[in-house]
Amino acid sequence: MNNQSIGLVERKFFTLVEPIALESGECLENVILAYETYGELNQAKSNAILICHALSGDAHVAGFHLGADKGGWWEIMVGPGKAIDTDRYFVICSNILGSCMGSTGPSSINPKTGKAYGLAFPVVTIADMVKAQKALIDHLGIRKLMSVIGGSIGGMQTLEWSISFPSMVFSAIPLATTQRHSALAIAFNEVARQAIMADPHWQHGDYYDGQKPDLGLAVARMIGHITYLSDTAMRNKFGRRLQDKNDFSFNFDADFQVESYLRHQGTKFVNRFDANSFLYITKAADYFDLTSKRTADQQSVFSRAEARYLVVSFTSDWLYPTRKSRAMVKAMKKHNVNVSFCEIEAEWGHDAFLLPNPRLADMLSGFLDRMAKEYQI
Repeated sequence: MNNQSIGLVERKFFTLVEPIALESGECLENVILAYETYGELNQAKSNAILICHALSGDAHVAGFHLGADKGGWWEIMVGPGKAIDTDRYFVICSNILGSCMGSTGPSSINPKTGKAYGLAFPVVTIADMVKAQKALIDHLGIRKLMSVIGGSIGGMQTLEWSISFPSMVFSAIPLATTQRHSALAIAFNEVARQAIMADPHWQHGDYYDGQKPDLGLAVARMIGHITYLSDTAMRNKFGRRLQDKNDFSFNFDADFQVESYLRHQGTKFVNRFDANSFLYITKAADYFDLTSKRTADQQSVFSRAEARYLVVSFTSDWLYPTRKSRAMVKAMKKHNVNVSFCEIEAEWGHDAFLLPNPRLADMLSGFLDRMAKEYQI
């Protein structure tokens, strides 16, 4: 694979003309989506790929911002000659509704009050996020996406796209994801949310003019990181090795490397993410349940799917284990959906889709090449 980067890129903004009617019954006006694009849209507008990001991600999937020394969050997969080849495809990634990375969310200014929304921001769902993305795709003049790709919560968006707007999705690649959260996944999210809400600086979400609930958010991130790694990854990366010492401190310092790592991840996270956005996005993930949706004749949602799917799971992902992906593939095949499935051997747990993996790269490249030929771009 080519290691060439896209180079300098810039964030763009799109303001929705119409308010969004949310699943909760509320209506959200003046919605702004931050997004980035890479490559060139062909004349037929048939080479567009939408990438959907996970919980703490953003629109910056590849390339470099001016003055930054770190590339986008999927720099290893997106770029000239890479698995998602920007010499060939027009790639779009937008920051999800409810986030804090440029799109409208609880930290945005409420036009009715002139202050940050806080908990006045309505609860949004994965379907609401996809509805906002569709407005962006319409704005770009794209009638059909050659592919929608996403991992984790991005995979939920990918599935939602293929069901809510089946005629707009030629192919879909959900990675390391699920049709709905298990009780265990919901439990981890709830403990993380409670960590934020127990921070005295949270102030029921109204903390934007004062000290932020950094401690609560850091703990929430630490909890999340535990679910993203596997036992094997933890053992290989840390074991029981001590951090910069030869013996126990006999106090509550970070004696072990794994403790130091989690504290570092928590501290780093509070510098770039909003606590309320964490609450809203994890709740949206918990609400997501593709299995509960039915067609008018009470058939599975996959009976109306038109996309060609590539479903990918990872052996060490215990948050969204392979059995969940197999159940999804089984439901697709029951309705004669065109689906390919692969479980990739990887020791790094749920985060494996974000890490260098030649097999995943070859699989994405090969599948997209086949889709491009079928779609005749």
